[in-house]
Amino acid sequence: MIKRIGILTGGGDCPGLNAVIRAAVKSAIMHYGWEVYGIIDGFDGLINTEKMFHMDMSSVKGILPRGGTILGTSNRGNPFKFPVKEGDEIVTKDLSGEILKNLLENQIDGLIVIGGDGTLNIANQLYKRGANIVGVPKTIDNDLSMTDYTFGFFTAVNTASEAIDKLHTTAESHHRIMIIEVMGRDAGWIALNSGIAGGADIILIPEIPFDLEKIVEKINLRRERQSHFSIIVVAEGAFEKDRDKQYIEKAKNEGTLPRYGGIGNYIASKLTEMTDMDVRTTVLGHVQRGGSPTPFDRILASRFGVEACDLIAQMKFGFMVSLNGKDITSVPIEKVINNQKLVDPYGQLVETARRLQIEMGD
Repeated sequence: MIKRIGILTGGGDCPGLNAVIRAAVKSAIMHYGWEVYGIIDGFDGLINTEKMFHMDMSSVKGILPRGGTILGTSNRGNPFKFPVKEGDEIVTKDLSGEILKNLLENQIDGLIVIGGDGTLNIANQLYKRGANIVGVPKTIDNDLSMTDYTFGFFTAVNTASEAIDKLHTTAESHHRIMIIEVMGRDAGWIALNSGIAGGADIILIPEIPFDLEKIVEKINLRRERQSHFSIIVVAEGAFEKDRDKQYIEKAKNEGTLPRYGGIGNYIASKLTEMTDMDVRTTVLGHVQRGGSPTPFDRILASRFGVEACDLIAQMKFGFMVSLNGKDITSVPIEKVINNQKLVDPYGQLVETARRLQIEMGD
C-alpha cells in the first residue's frame, strides 16, 4: 500500500520543475489520497532529513508559471561520493546507506526523482539497492535518450531565439559579426533549434567539428552579397577540427561535472585576426535556465508529474516517464542513463539548416 511519497529535484534547475512538482502533489493528494513530502536540495535532503517537509495543496499554489524549483536543487550532492570535511581535508564518502535508512524511517513508500543524466544515474543506483524510485527527465540540453523531448528545452530555445532576434538588429546596424554562445554541453540541440528559429547565418555544434576557414568563407560570401554582418550561434561544447574540446573547465570536486564555456570568445579572437570586421560575443549562460516556462513545457511537465504518480501507484519502480510521439509512456531508467541523445549530423534538422544556406562549419 502506498501511503506517503517524496519528491526531489536534482542537478541544474530549468523552467518547468515547479510544474512537475505541482502536478505530482495535486495528483498524489487529490487522486490517490497520499501524503507528500518535499525534499530540499536534491539528495542532500535525504541525508539531512531536517530538509524534508510535509506538502499540501497550498504548497503548490501559484507555482505553475514560476521558473526554478521551490524544492531547491544541487548538482554536487552525489550520495555515493559525498564531500565530507575531516580535519583540514575534504574527503568523499558513500552515504547512500543513510538515504536508504532515512527513506525507511520516514515511511517514504515511493520517491519521485526529477533530474538529468547524473541525477537519474544516482536514482538508478539507489533503486538497485532497494529504494522505490521513479524518474522524471529534466534538462534544457534535451540530451536524455528514450524521450522525444525534456521539459525546459523549448523554454531555453525560446530565450535563445529572442536573444538572436535582438542581436540581429544591432549586428546589421554596426556591420558586425555577432557570436551568441548557448548552453547544451555535448549536445547541439539548443544551438541548432534557436539558430534556425533566429535566422542565424552560421551554427556550430559539438556533433560537427568546425573549420574556421569555412566560417570566414561564409562571412565573405555574405559581404559579396551586400550583407555586411553575420550571426553565429555556437554551442558551448563546439570545438575546432583536429583539436580537443579545449574550453572545458575540469570538475573541482569528485562526482561533479566539468564546466563548459569560452568557445565563443575563442572564435571571436580568431575571426578578428582573419577578417577586418568588428566582432562581438554574447554568452547567454544561465539566463537560459531561468524565466517562466513556455506553455509546451508547462503541459509536458504536468503530464510527467501525473504519470510519475501513476507509476508509483502501479509499483513500477526503476522506471522513468517519457514522451514518445504524442503519448506519455515509461522506460527503465537503466536504458536512459549514460546514453546521450545527440544531434544526428546527417539528420533532417541539420539538412534543413543546410537547405536554408546556414553554414555548419564543416
